[in-house]
Parts: sequence; C-alpha cells; structure tokens
Amino acid sequence: MPNLHPELERITDRIITRSETTRAAYLDKITRAAEDGPRRAHLSCSNQAHAYAGAGEDQSALATSRAPNLGIVSAYNDMLSAHQPYGTYPDLIRRVAREEGATAQVAGGVPAMCDGVTQGEPGMELSLFSRDVIALAAGVALSHNTFDAALYLGVCDKIVPGLVMAAATFGHIPAVFLPAGPMTSGLPNDEKAKVRQKFATGEVGRDELMAAEMAAYHGPGTCTFYGTANTNQMLMEFMGLHLPGAAFVTPGTDLREALTAEGVRRATQITALGNDFTPAGHILDEKAFVNALVGLMATGGSTNLILHLPAMARAAGVALTLEDFADVSAIVPLMARVYPNGLADVNHFHAAGGLGYMIGNLISEGLLHADATTVAGGGLGAYAQEPKLDGDRIRWEPAPKDSLNDKILRPAADPFQPTGGLTQLEGNLGHGVIKVSAVAEDRHVIEAPVRVFHDQESVKQAFRDGTFTSDVIVVVRFQGPKANGMPELHGLTPSLAVLQDRGFKVALVTDGRMSGASGKVPAAIHVSPEAMDGGPIAKLQDGDLVRLDADKGTLEVLTEGFAARTPATADLSANEQGIGRELFDVFRKNVGLASTGAATVV
Repeated sequence: MPNLHPELERITDRIITRSETTRAAYLDKITRAAEDGPRRAHLSCSNQAHAYAGAGEDQSALATSRAPNLGIVSAYNDMLSAHQPYGTYPDLIRRVAREEGATAQVAGGVPAMCDGVTQGEPGMELSLFSRDVIALAAGVALSHNTFDAALYLGVCDKIVPGLVMAAATFGHIPAVFLPAGPMTSGLPNDEKAKVRQKFATGEVGRDELMAAEMAAYHGPGTCTFYGTANTNQMLMEFMGLHLPGAAFVTPGTDLREALTAEGVRRATQITALGNDFTPAGHILDEKAFVNALVGLMATGGSTNLILHLPAMARAAGVALTLEDFADVSAIVPLMARVYPNGLADVNHFHAAGGLGYMIGNLISEGLLHADATTVAGGGLGAYAQEPKLDGDRIRWEPAPKDSLNDKILRPAADPFQPTGGLTQLEGNLGHGVIKVSAVAEDRHVIEAPVRVFHDQESVKQAFRDGTFTSDVIVVVRFQGPKANGMPELHGLTPSLAVLQDRGFKVALVTDGRMSGASGKVPAAIHVSPEAMDGGPIAKLQDGDLVRLDADKGTLEVLTEGFAARTPATADLSANEQGIGRELFDVFRKNVGLASTGAATVV
C-alpha cells in the first residue's frame, strides 16, 4: 500500500485530535446500543404483533426466527426524477431478503423536495432545513428499534446528507445506501445554459426555453450535470456507504437492478447476525470524512457539501472546519471536468473510467485512506473496481488504470488543475468560501464597487433595467440560514454570466449559497457572520470598493470608515409566511452557523 501523503496524514490527525472527546462519547453511545441489540425479541407479544401485522408472508419469520430484519427508509416520490425509480425498490428488496433468509420492512418515508422546482421560489427557503427534517423523519422511522440494518433510498441535494445524519445517529446498526442512478444524457448542459442566457437577454422566448429545459431533464434519474445530487453519489462511494461502482449506473437497467439486489445481500451479511458485523458508526469516522473531502476536491463537487459535510460529521462525533476543506483542496488536484466545470455530463464521466479509476489513482498517489472501513469490506481498494453482470448476479473487475477520455478524466499526476479549487476566504467582511474550479484564472481576483441587494429578484430586475454598466461586485445579503433559510441563488447565474460575457469584471458576495450547478462567475458564498446577525456584510453600501482574491484567500472592503458603520437591518416579515415557511420559524431561530453546517439537530 502506498504511503499516505504526509499533509493528508497531518490533516487527519488534526481532525482526530479535535474530535477526541465528541468521538469517544459517540462510540460509547453506539457500543452500548449495539450491546443491547434490536428490541424486537424483547418486545411484548402485543408490541410484536403490531410490528408484524402488515408484513404479509414475512409475518411468521419475523415472529419466530432470528433472521436479519432490514429497515427500508425511502425518499421515494415522483416529483423528483432521481427518486421516481425508488417506487419499485421495496418489492425487490423484500424478495431478495427472503432469498437470503431475511426479512425487510419499509420503516418509513422521508420528505424529498426538488430544488429544481423551487429555485427562485418561496419554497426554496425550506430547502436547507429539509435536510434536518429528513434526519428527524428517518429517526422516527427507525425508532421502532426492530431492525438489524437500515437500507437508505435517497439521492438528491439535502436527502443524502439528512439520511447520513440519521445513519450516524443510529450508528449501532449497519447502513447501506442504494442509489437509483442518473438519467440518460439529453440536451447537453452547456447548450441548455446558452438558451438560459439568451432568455435572460430576451433573444429567445419562453417556448424555446421550455423546449430546452425539457430536452435536458427528460426522464427518470438524477440530473446529469455535476451538481449536489451527483456529488452526493460520489461521496457515498468515497465514504464506503455504497457498493463499489453503484453511483452512476442508469435506472431501468439489468445492472442497476442487480446492484440493488447485491446491496440487500450485503446488508444481511454485515448485521450482528451475520459474519461481518459493520455498524455504520464505525464507517463514519475521521478517515471516511477526509476521504469525502478528497473526493469533493478531486471531482470539483458542489459547494453545498461545504455545509452538509460538517453537519454529517457532527452526527458521528467528528468535527470538521473550513480549514480542513481548504487544506485538503490545496493538496488534491482537480482530476475531472464535468459540467459546470467542463462540457461532459456524469454519464460521460462514468464511461471515461469514473469513480473506480479515480479512487484507484488517488490511492496510488497516497491521497486516500485506503484502509477505511466500508460496507463492501476489504478497505477502499474495493472501490477501485467496477461491477459487471454475470447472469443476474454481480462480479467486480478492476477499473481501468488509464483514463478513457483525458478531456474528462485525468490522473492525479497530470490533472486539470493542481488543486481542488476550493478556497477559504477571510478578511474584514468575515469568512466564507469560493469554488474556482470552473472560474477562469483571470477572474480569480476581482476588485470593483459593490451593488447591494436584499433579495435575488431585485438583482434580476436591475439587470433587466440595464443598470449594470461597469465592473461590479453584486452583494446579496440577508440570505443566511437565520434570515430566510439560506436558499440557493442559482437563479442569478444567467444574468451574472451575461454581464461577465460582456467583458465586465463581475463577482457575487453573499451570506447565502449557490447551487452545485453554478460555477463560472466568481462567488464568495456562505459569508459569515450573516447579515441577520449584524455581520460585516450588513455594513456594506453601494459604491464601496471590495476586493475578492481567490488566490490569496481574502475578502476585503477597501473603503475607509467601513468598520465604524452601524449594520443595516431588513424587513424579513415576508419570509415568515406562506408555502409552509411559518412552520419553520423554530429552525430559523435556532440554526447554527453556516461554517459549522447550518444545522438545528446536531
């Protein structure tokens, strides 16, 4: 096994030291829970009868045998194309479990909203908080304490992080994540983006825009760009919660079904009743989260995971900081170019060698903890393989040792960029992050006067009115978790991209967040403390000179007298009512800092 990169070892040791107390308490908690075992056998006859009454042909086995019982936690709905395939999974899971002498029950469902539907709409203000609701709902599902392992069915933005938080909380039992895969390739993402920009300038009408969008998002499966959903799927392999090679196999194929069946079989084997007990809490350790950071940087993944990974880690007693993200980014090269960081989609990436090639190459360079615990067993090296059909079963073969398309995927020794492209920003505006893997080098430093807005619709209106006529840093504040739930500001991308294409130096500074689909316009995001807390961003005024330097990692106001100002306030009452927002008042009042995961439940 290659020697671990010394800086990666140093970062890991730092996280272990920082997490020593919380991790020890966590491990003690799940050890005691594992020793107690599922309460199924200890329930009264009446309790058991309630638990098994709806189990059909599995009722007798549940009542009389000690075979593993798998709890299914599903985020199925047919509003999300990525989750629509999950409708058929429970029947398949139950059938395979019976073949293995086990049983399976749908423990419960969790909500799963589509950010693609709610972008720019009031519902987007519930999106980030839905992650914590998902963790809570999964906790309710598993609270019956009658399961020997959990199977998690989830793919998209907040769903996987919320399910991982639940898997960590119930870390005394194994967890296997079963993906559904990306939709087949449709209209190329760059072509779709061009139509969006033409619509923003009035060159095409809504009919043309609608046709392009429907051609891009056309069937079951994950959207094919490398946004948050597909970043989640990458992470599940780097963290060892998927079976190897499971992430990017399209729905409705024999290979997809065989991988799902194999995941069920593996879940039965790693319960306390099997021969390879592997509780989720032992997988979700410091090494797993460092491997996740490496995967995020090597693939140019979504900035949303900068919020989610600290929250996921805290659920397992591990403390991550923005410094960890930045330090890993500094040593891990960008090995992939997938839209919005390139023209390829995830299907092209998978065909070029995909995660199997990437994991194998990173292990050979000492940039992954190859000895990490995984659901597959045998360390992370098992993930340098790809699945093949052998009849109706799976066999794994070594993944390609060489990229099959070096315009999409390159080795760590000859990358697209020497670093992962994520930089921590600090200065008199507070601290935040910027992702520059898709930003041209001549735009890594932007110094310009600011225009200050309190919502993204005002920015769009200013663009339509033609008031952006020179270099500008657009500041959109009161978009943090306490202000309005930290909605994505993805809807600003077409307008800002048009300004950039007109030759202006343009950047965005916000205490909100951007979608994983955004990229080529420099954006300082997650600026903290947020404006709602009276952070420095609340002191900015139109015309102030700001310098964003992604190379040096600084975000500075250059205007004299800035620090002495009284922070601005805003009327946020409109964010408190309608489309369910009144139900989430308790989240806005109790949410933590963006830098620690913007969470309320961990």
